[in-house]
Amino acid sequence: MMTKNTTINLRVNSETKEEAGQILAEMGLTFSDAFDLLLHQILLQERLPFEIVAYRQTPKPETLALIERIENGREALTGPFSSKEELWRSLGI
Repeated sequence: MMTKNTTINLRVNSETKEEAGQILAEMGLTFSDAFDLLLHQILLQERLPFEIVAYRQTPKPETLALIERIENGREALTGPFSSKEELWRSLGI
């Protein structure tokens, strides 16, 4: 195993850091562990180890249809929801 002998400082959004930190902690990883894994995968694959997907400015057709159903009273939200994932599940997304 190689010795860790240098430091990288990163600036990120505080909410992103908090949410990612919680997920990493659940996996038993630190940010340092995760970034080290990322760098090793870049070396192994000689590319980013994931696909970069463009942010959609226009919602998908299914999302637009859902918005229309909600606005026209044909779909009800039954919150409150404890997370965005719970909201998506309730909407079948």
